Amino acid sequence: MQKTYFLKGLDCPHCSAQIESEASKLDCVTSSAVNLVNQTLTIESEKFTDSIDKQIEKIVHKYEPDIKVSAVDKTSPKKCCADTENEGENFKLQIIRIAVGAVFYFATIVISHFASLNEFVKIILLAVSYIILGGDVVWRAVKNILKGRVFDENFLMTVSSIGAFAIKSYFEAVAVMLLYQIGELFQNMAVGKSRKSIADLMDIRPDTANVMRDDEVVTLSPDEVQIGDIIIVKPGEKIPLDGVVTQGSTMLDTTALTGESVPRSASSGDTVLSGCINKTGVIKIEVTKNFSESTVSKILQLIQNASEKKAPSENFITKFARYYTPAVVILAAVIAVLFPLFFGGGFEKWIRQAFVFLVISCPCALVISVPLAFFGGIGSAAKKGILIKGSNYIEALSKLDTLVFDKTGTLTEGVFGVREIVAADGFSDSDVLFTAAYAECFSNHPIAQSIKSYFGEKINEIIISDYTEIAGKGIAVKLNGKEVLAGNMRLMEQFGIKAENCGRTGTIVYIAVEKNFAGYIVIADKIKKDSAKTLKALRKSGVDSIIMLTGDNEKTAAEVAEKLKVDKYYASLLPQDKVKKFEEISSDKKLNGTTAFVGDGINDAPTLARADIGIAMGALGSDAAIEAADVVLMTDEISLISNAVKISKHTKRIVVQNIVMSLGIKLLFMMLGIFGIATMWEAIFSDVGVMIIAVLNSMRLLKLQC
Repeated sequence: MQKTYFLKGLDCPHCSAQIESEASKLDCVTSSAVNLVNQTLTIESEKFTDSIDKQIEKIVHKYEPDIKVSAVDKTSPKKCCADTENEGENFKLQIIRIAVGAVFYFATIVISHFASLNEFVKIILLAVSYIILGGDVVWRAVKNILKGRVFDENFLMTVSSIGAFAIKSYFEAVAVMLLYQIGELFQNMAVGKSRKSIADLMDIRPDTANVMRDDEVVTLSPDEVQIGDIIIVKPGEKIPLDGVVTQGSTMLDTTALTGESVPRSASSGDTVLSGCINKTGVIKIEVTKNFSESTVSKILQLIQNASEKKAPSENFITKFARYYTPAVVILAAVIAVLFPLFFGGGFEKWIRQAFVFLVISCPCALVISVPLAFFGGIGSAAKKGILIKGSNYIEALSKLDTLVFDKTGTLTEGVFGVREIVAADGFSDSDVLFTAAYAECFSNHPIAQSIKSYFGEKINEIIISDYTEIAGKGIAVKLNGKEVLAGNMRLMEQFGIKAENCGRTGTIVYIAVEKNFAGYIVIADKIKKDSAKTLKALRKSGVDSIIMLTGDNEKTAAEVAEKLKVDKYYASLLPQDKVKKFEEISSDKKLNGTTAFVGDGINDAPTLARADIGIAMGALGSDAAIEAADVVLMTDEISLISNAVKISKHTKRIVVQNIVMSLGIKLLFMMLGIFGIATMWEAIFSDVGVMIIAVLNSMRLLKLQC
């Protein structure tokens, strides 16, 4: 069972991690995840207690007293979105407060510099500025201490700034709060941009549907529309549910789903997906899926849940901050109390240096910038039609070293065409084509579709009986009472039919009638135009091994492998053989590397689920692919895989930059602070200055171009 809570006003990554950690420790909870972008807390349990809502609210208010907690129905995506309506107003109020506090602060500096200002008046003016800028921080620190929570950033900021007042570093004390609030403003702006990025993606959800009921058009919520209903979509409107066009033709804007800017045509008989925008004509659509199962709902749920799966780097920083903050507070106390006894210099000197050390040690830069970097990576990928289910998969993609492709529909177009028909003695080409088309009548396989398309005539299903699909081999059926076989050479061998092995490149469909070999049809696929270029780019990105799996014959596989220069290929594989072969490949991977499988999202779900990273290509509308894969590419463009790897590596690079920069600068200034070399001004830079730089560095991902 799963339950979701909306935490209105949540914007602190550190507090989010603490809420998530404490919620997971509740007796009835098996796991918990905070999604900062959507301001939600999701918990899982086999059975929830009656008091769970109160327990969750108590935990949230322990860390964020002003947050409003409400349980939501996660099946309704619109209700699980962060409330961004008041964020602009909150930013304005925050900016006004910082501006007013800064005016008092800088006015005091100017007056003190150009005129003789009474010490008491100066302290009063700076105290007013301090209260405006840091009053809320001090108040939160006091409330947290009363609740038993001592070691957090509010405590560090309060102690260090009040300590600065105590040692008569008045200007530095206010500067700590001023720059801290500026850093918080940048943090909120960064979170807000991430939320807006996600909110723009979430805007694909339609609010209403125009439904035909009793010859009248009724406006309903998409949730109320049933399968089989006819809906009308006018130009400019979003298609609310998946269905088939029954009347009219139009051009569809699929940008929100696929990232493609080129409109796609749709006319009677075509399948259309929810979330697309109707650009030109009025169309009528017969609904084929309930809203909860429609494409737009699947995508919304995937986007919403993406931030709930944390990367190892995020988990490390959360644990690190939990032990780091108490450790530095204890070390500051040691500096203030014990260092005077061992190193001399008086208590005042070492107390001053202890306060400098406290300001330097605040972990804000780490706990804020790392989650923001992963938010940015997920948002940047989603804009390009790449849906990544969690920051853990971004980190895994950055270490990708082995990439395994299913050939058809990924490296090749998956659009098969009849290239040649060869009839055996006693049969004509038309006999072979007719028999093959009827035999493949009920199959949706691309090869079957190509044969039926080439045949081009209406099929009379009355003469078809005893239809049987033989996995990995072909079809057995009766036409007008005659036994017909259509499939590969293994099917012919199974039934003891002596067929001529043509040895042609492509997929060969052999036909037999009443145990007599009738001929064969050559079906050929095409390699995608950007396949070779993409594989070359992937190798440059650090992918060491590229392997191809296919059910096609050895000759066809070898030809494709040679053209694309893949490292290894395995041909003539049945669906179950692909899983087994992939497991063999995966067992040979590098210790710290990851293996990804790329499938077309139709029949590759078992292998997608087995891989370190399952990548479903062209999975738009494929429920199995969206469920099984870790990365969903909304189009069949193979170049999106290269883009996904680039985004993941860029994201990981920024995360590492933030960690190294934050820790490196802090450790350096800590040492300088202990020995009295760093003053309060250097301490302020090493804290809030580094935080601002790290946050701005993370925000670069939102504008990443591939």
